[in-house]
Amino acid sequence: MVPIEQAKAIMASLLAESRKNNPLMTLDREVAESADDKISREILSAENLEGTRAQLLQIPPLDFEHFIKSVMERSGFVSVAVTRASGDGGIDLDAYVEDANDFFSGTHVQAQVKRWRHAVGSPDLNSFRGALSTTAKGLFVTTSSFTRAALTEARHPNKPSISLIDGLRLSAVVMRLNLMT
Repeated sequence: MVPIEQAKAIMASLLAESRKNNPLMTLDREVAESADDKISREILSAENLEGTRAQLLQIPPLDFEHFIKSVMERSGFVSVAVTRASGDGGIDLDAYVEDANDFFSGTHVQAQVKRWRHAVGSPDLNSFRGALSTTAKGLFVTTSSFTRAALTEARHPNKPSISLIDGLRLSAVVMRLNLMT
């Protein structure tokens, strides 16, 4: 078994070499980055992910919003702001994609953050979508999971897409960023 940091270093080295030899092959870059994510997920055990998720569930709701703010900032978002606790219309965070992102630089992202144990359903996503600014992309983050109907609703072909981060994926991100022990 290869430690995560060593696997990351190996993948970064391979990716750098690939980019040096073929700087314009963006599809190859995307595959390599996806391979790195796949290796990270394989290395992270289900036990560690569930342990991290259990820790996330212990964070008080308002503190959880601030924690997700930190996660987003460490993930490359800028101008991340937690909205006021009440009267936010369902929007918990406002953020923008960093300028270094060639494809989505400056994109406005609004997030709803739920520290829940029960699954998020399609009515929750519909309410969130209705609260989104017309200029924003949606991101729904939860410590739980999404129902099948919610997954379908998030990618409805005639509505703005909403990105979904469930509890296990969030736990993997938090572990990768070393934000919890």
